[in-house]
Amino acid sequence: MGSIFLDLTGVELSPEEREILKHPQLGGIIFFSRNYESPKQLNELVLQIRKFSAQRLLLTVDQEGGRVQRFLDGFTPLPSLGKIGEFYEQQPNEAVTLAKIHGWIMASELLALGIDLSFAPILDLDNNLNQVIGKRSFHSNPNIIVKLAHATIQGIKKAGMSTVGKHFPGHGFVTADTHTHLATDIRTYEEIKKNDLIPFTELSPVLDAIMAAHIVYNKVDLEPCGFSSIWLQTILREKLNFSGAIFTDDLSMKAVANKGNIFSRVELALRAGCDGLLICNNRKEAIFALEYLESKKNESPNMLHSDKRLQKLFPRRTLDASTLRQTTAWQDAVNLLSKLNDN
Repeated sequence: MGSIFLDLTGVELSPEEREILKHPQLGGIIFFSRNYESPKQLNELVLQIRKFSAQRLLLTVDQEGGRVQRFLDGFTPLPSLGKIGEFYEQQPNEAVTLAKIHGWIMASELLALGIDLSFAPILDLDNNLNQVIGKRSFHSNPNIIVKLAHATIQGIKKAGMSTVGKHFPGHGFVTADTHTHLATDIRTYEEIKKNDLIPFTELSPVLDAIMAAHIVYNKVDLEPCGFSSIWLQTILREKLNFSGAIFTDDLSMKAVANKGNIFSRVELALRAGCDGLLICNNRKEAIFALEYLESKKNESPNMLHSDKRLQKLFPRRTLDASTLRQTTAWQDAVNLLSKLNDN
């Protein structure tokens, strides 16, 4: 059985959140920009979470770079992955080096403030169709994405952080924004396999987790990927031999609102084999989901396996922020990335 990952309302814990942190079915927290003011504030918030939580929670964030970088002030500005992809077309070897540095500095700075995991890297293709993806993606060519994402993964792991590939099996072909609309990809499995699935197929051996797309690939299954045992078990687990953790995208998003109430959505995700269930910007639904999982905890034979997969995502080492910034590796990385940001 999976665990719930939820968000916080502000820069410090509310009395309600201090109680929620004690819930046994809570697996982690996902941070947003509203939870961040400064490195000092974030560090204090992390310490408060550790103090009040009943178990070690996985503290997560989307720190991709470009327009999706939740923590800015006091952090190195990270270029979008698309800029690295553009640079690859002129200087491929240097771009691969930059991708590795990008992953390393992103992960190092987060670990230094107690954040365990960034949902990265993006493996979607930029097909110039989906504005939600756009320059969050490295490139339109899946083979270039494989090269750059593999380097990014190396950098993230060098820092000691686990990796999450998203959004399986590929978000870049649909035009709809899954935050606000149902999205359907009408291609066959063979078409997807020859394009969007390539980065996931090639990189599944080195990824620690994946996040499933809230997209219906109706020639494969009528359920969204995160609710589909065909995608998550038959294809991801069996065909791709993936053994890492599986995250849902946010279960409060409009793309899955037609799948019933939060109990139905949680149950569908669990049956499909998801380990981490994200519920954001809806505290009422998050609390309902926690209680629902508590009521079901003795019914799931897969609970132990799911917990073990999530436990493996905790960092392999921690860093000190002040020490990190004094290293020549960090200083060199900042200088190199700043040149890309200036382009």
